[in-house]
Amino acid sequence: MLTKRDFLIAGGAAGLAVGAPRAWAQGGAGGELPDLAAKATPISPEEHQLRIEKAQALMQRQGITALVIEAGSALTYFTGIRWWRSERFTGVVIPREGTPVVITPYFEEPSIRESVKVETQVRTWHENENPFALVAGALSDRGYEDGRIAIEETVRHFVSNGIAEAAPAFDLVSGMSVTRGVRMYKSPAELALMQVANDITLAAYKHIHPKVEPGMSQGEISAMMNEATTQLGGSVEFSMVLLNEASAYPHGTNTPQTVRDGSVILMDCGCGVHDYESDISRTWVFGEPTKKQRDVWNTVKAGQELALETAQLGVRAGLVDETVRAFYESKGYGPGYETPGLSHRLGHGIGMDGHEPVNFVEGEDTLLAPGMCFSNEPGIYIFGEFGVRLEDCLYMTEDGPKLFSPLSPSIDRPFG
Repeated sequence: MLTKRDFLIAGGAAGLAVGAPRAWAQGGAGGELPDLAAKATPISPEEHQLRIEKAQALMQRQGITALVIEAGSALTYFTGIRWWRSERFTGVVIPREGTPVVITPYFEEPSIRESVKVETQVRTWHENENPFALVAGALSDRGYEDGRIAIEETVRHFVSNGIAEAAPAFDLVSGMSVTRGVRMYKSPAELALMQVANDITLAAYKHIHPKVEPGMSQGEISAMMNEATTQLGGSVEFSMVLLNEASAYPHGTNTPQTVRDGSVILMDCGCGVHDYESDISRTWVFGEPTKKQRDVWNTVKAGQELALETAQLGVRAGLVDETVRAFYESKGYGPGYETPGLSHRLGHGIGMDGHEPVNFVEGEDTLLAPGMCFSNEPGIYIFGEFGVRLEDCLYMTEDGPKLFSPLSPSIDRPFG
């Protein structure tokens, strides 16, 4: 799944540094800021173990023999292991009962053991060996000679294909119902980390907002935001700045822009704290907004408030998008996903990944339940002119939706 961070790292938008930053932009955050993450508590080994047990209970109910996960956020989520994806398979086999088996190259075992937080076996392979034979062996050793192997939804093809060849008696099925059945519902510890991440991003915004000056580029503003975020204790995930006409395109353009009087400034930024992310967007005008800019901003704001009202327990996730989209259409935008209007889904799931299932998007039938987390980010985009996006994340409680960050008050006071 392509996230905003992936898009920006790939150079897909002009929202990051363009050319060398000015000297005053390099130190633009200015001063010392408090480390808001200093007291944040990482996920405990006990909680990692409970996640595995919940996944195993789901597998037993669904007739699944084992779940296979490779390096990535899902591996960290269940085992605590932080690892990168390469051509060398590192992953975990979680059987329907019993101890998980981590599979990794022989020379990586000491590093793997440094971060694992649950009881596991570790089986290693040499460069001249087939790692997927170890997957089959882990199952055979537990008495499983056939059955259904669930593959986590982001696992790459060469991994699943290798497992299919090494364990031909097994059927490979999607592991989506298992992994989503655990990851979609955040615990109090997860919500606490997401709250810290959101606090950091909002504090960074408030710090840099008065420091934006005429002539600044997207990259210079982004650099200030990154510096403030780091000082506040967050790990920068993405920092997108869209100026002027670039704000009309949700991920910007490659045309350099600078701040001038009347510039629309759209920022979309997020950070991580112990693996959990924030995602907040703000839009304002440098100087006095025009009537059109103000009207569009107020319409987007009304849509964001309507989304929050609609997102109640037991409601289809798709209804949140559909309700706001219908409201915008009543104001002359659209229809549907066309512009001028809201050209993207209203929101996405969020947690350890900036974009997680499920989404606030037309047709999504998943019912909202406690522990689910979403971005609420309506926008109106007018190609060739400007765009407005407002984004705050929420989590579902027994009493309905709660915000991680307060909504932007007005175009004149974007941060209160």
